[in-house]
Amino acid sequence: MRAAVLHEYGEPLSIEDVSDPDTADHGVVIETEACGICRSDWHAWQGHGEWADDRVPRGQILGHEPAGTVVAVGEQVESVREGDRVAVPFNLGRGRCSYCRNGHGNACENGIALGFEAAAPGAFAERVHAPHADYNVVRLPDGVGATEMAALGCRFATAYHALAHRADLTPGDWVAVHGCGGVGLSAVQVADALGANVVAVDVDDDALSGAADLGADETLNVANADAPAVIRNVTGGGADVSVDALGVAETCRNSVDCLRRRGQHVQLGLTTDEERGEVSLPTDAMTMREITFLGSRGMPPSRYGELLRMVERGTVDPGALVGREVALSEVPDRLAAMGDYETSGIEVVTEFAE
Repeated sequence: MRAAVLHEYGEPLSIEDVSDPDTADHGVVIETEACGICRSDWHAWQGHGEWADDRVPRGQILGHEPAGTVVAVGEQVESVREGDRVAVPFNLGRGRCSYCRNGHGNACENGIALGFEAAAPGAFAERVHAPHADYNVVRLPDGVGATEMAALGCRFATAYHALAHRADLTPGDWVAVHGCGGVGLSAVQVADALGANVVAVDVDDDALSGAADLGADETLNVANADAPAVIRNVTGGGADVSVDALGVAETCRNSVDCLRRRGQHVQLGLTTDEERGEVSLPTDAMTMREITFLGSRGMPPSRYGELLRMVERGTVDPGALVGREVALSEVPDRLAAMGDYETSGIEVVTEFAE
């Protein structure tokens, strides 16, 4: 099968023929129909994460936002059948530890990350293996297409988990979203669907226009502005919840600084070589103002049902974030474009054969 393989950090991925995945007794093999191209793939391609013992190994097939059709089923699998249309969360749990049993499978003690670890080759490929399928694999409702589900895959689900499960968000609250790439635009749409007032923050007018289309009540270009001060003014004292959807030191600090007293910061963006996993924060001010700092990663497989019901009802529309459909052969160039922020919304691979 054809796949996009990382051989050297920062060098173009190699589109090459590799062996088809084997089917573990507890797993399934999926014919990939769509896979999103995420900024986390860009981080992996760049070799980031060494500072957190999270660097993707050379030889890895990247891609972690797949949807498709099951073509092979392990003998121990009970809930998935050949022909099922499914998606696979990137944060793969085993379903056995206390975190999995209590609905927090995205924090599984023995979990692995699809497309980021040698034990879980990714979905920039014609076929992908999903381990522990009874726990991890999500069956798609009839009205949800593969491209739409790939857009939901990592970024949209991550934004939903962050705002619906991690933050204590109340309808009518002000939510600030710093960075309007794929996960930021997802957070804008999710926050709007949950009844919040949304202020979208970026330095690109096109990205902000997209945010407005997805439900932002206010859009702020802060290229030459004091972002926290402007946000506090627009929101009448500061955001109740603020999301750093980019992961650079400036957006992280701005997100914390723009909060009102007892506000909540949610960190979604991962850092780059500049920060190497650490950002200095005003901890004394955070203590005195009772600011909460939350991390959020992916979403538990057991909670996908509630999000899919929202998609079915039209409450949220991850497909509206898809800015471009591409072929597998285009993935190396599309990853490179992310380095200069030249992508718009979510790009999805929908063509895998030559």
